[in-house]
Amino acid sequence: MVDMIPVNLPLVGDEEIKAVAEVLKSRVLTGRVQSGPWVKKFEEGFAEFVEAKYGFAVCSGTAALHLALMAAGVEAGDEVVVPSFSFIATAEVVALAGARPVFVDINSETFNVDPEKIEKALTKRTKAIIPVDLYGLPADLKPIREIADKHGLVIIEDAAQAHGAAYMGKPAGSFADLACWSFYASKNMTTGEGGMITTNSEEYASKIPYIRAHGEREEYFSSMLGHNYRMPEVEGAIGCVQLGKLPRFLAVRRRNALRLGERLRVAERLQLPFEPKGYVHSWYLFTVRLKDASVDERDGVVEKLRQKGVGATVYYRTPIHLMPYYKRFGVYHLPVAEVASRQVFSLPVHPGVSLEQVDFIADAVIELLG
Repeated sequence: MVDMIPVNLPLVGDEEIKAVAEVLKSRVLTGRVQSGPWVKKFEEGFAEFVEAKYGFAVCSGTAALHLALMAAGVEAGDEVVVPSFSFIATAEVVALAGARPVFVDINSETFNVDPEKIEKALTKRTKAIIPVDLYGLPADLKPIREIADKHGLVIIEDAAQAHGAAYMGKPAGSFADLACWSFYASKNMTTGEGGMITTNSEEYASKIPYIRAHGEREEYFSSMLGHNYRMPEVEGAIGCVQLGKLPRFLAVRRRNALRLGERLRVAERLQLPFEPKGYVHSWYLFTVRLKDASVDERDGVVEKLRQKGVGATVYYRTPIHLMPYYKRFGVYHLPVAEVASRQVFSLPVHPGVSLEQVDFIADAVIELLG
């Protein structure tokens, strides 16, 4: 059986184990309205890393998005503009809030939401926009910010894949009202599960901790609608250790991505990922497009790579607007997203991949594509 180079791999060591053991020995396993000591330390450290005033840890990236919508007052009857080419959580949380996701198309080169399509999708019911930093490349937030300011809309940035990314000289999330992060096991840093909301808004910061804990401003007395979205102390401890390792993780991802991109330039059928001027990619995923390919041809290449031990994976195979549940929100034809979903696949560049393995991956792709 061929050993597989996985597309992503959580890298945890003795430091994380030690931190978890300290939590268990302390018997302080979670907070209530206020975060426990490890989670509080993690919140402060991550907020500093992304240059935000406030950070609020939660139990998942999906929880962060849903909580952000609740803090922004999104409710039944509202509309939220989202890209269809994303992980399901981007639209799922809108439906959970009782609102209607309005799907828009993407840019064919960055795979991020096309700002021009956003403005055309707005109605009097639009309350918010959720741009996604897909694969670790920030969305084009400057024109999106202008659209939001012009129409009085809230920007909730789905930065789940963008730890360490930057846009126009500022960390990802800086142009949004609320930015939402994921620490799922595959991400650039992990807490196992877990998420974070960062913001510079005092108004949102005054709501989020209480919505996160059943709407309780005092014990057993709920003053607003909330949920149990707290992060436990074990995850906060892992997060503190992983945050210290994140700069090194990012440096290795960048090294691997640049090497792989350089090697794959000879493969003329591939559209390679890149960093537009003013952007810094986090290289969560190294995603290529097999130009002019059918879905069967793309899937055939992915399967042959996997047979060779390269964990090539498709993100995302079906745009959200074509999934059964989401068809109730309208009929959409989003040609760029639909074509991309049939042609993209991602290759491993995570910090567990050596330069020798990068070259092995490149050789395998080049051999298959002639």
